[in-house]
Amino acid sequence: MSEMNENEMLTHTCYPIYNEQSKVLILGTFPSVKSREMKFFYSHPQNRFWKLLARIAHTEVPKTIEEKKALLLDHNIALWDVVSSCTITGSSDSSIKNVVPADIQSILEVADIKHIYANGNKTVELYKKLIYPKTNREIIKLPSTSPANAKFTLDLLYEEWKVIEKDLFQY
Repeated sequence: MSEMNENEMLTHTCYPIYNEQSKVLILGTFPSVKSREMKFFYSHPQNRFWKLLARIAHTEVPKTIEEKKALLLDHNIALWDVVSSCTITGSSDSSIKNVVPADIQSILEVADIKHIYANGNKTVELYKKLIYPKTNREIIKLPSTSPANAKFTLDLLYEEWKVIEKDLFQY
């Protein structure tokens, strides 16, 4: 199967989600194996992203892709990744190489983004190296929602991520 060839360039399988009302941009790195299969963000059942976002937005946890898109857009949240294509071993961010950065500028031109948040350290690293020089927009680091970040329970993640609430309910 092509997923096993770590030298093969993989292209992002999801499209950015945003509209003119988006005020917050959350960036990840690159979709996991499960997310690439499902062609949607944070599709691994152990990833806490959707549970966490629902808690921040004070709403039910979305189950379907349509419900997830609605959660984002109804709460003025844009979602995308910093990597458009790369080589990667499995789902490991630390193995990402040969990066082609994503076009973040197209989101910034359409939406009045107040803050850009990073889902994890690798996102910050890649953003600062590849995207910040083009956007000149700061990024706020948040702990990864990945199951690999086991030291953070959902409650601990919420304590860090709840900074987004002020953006969601201020406008």
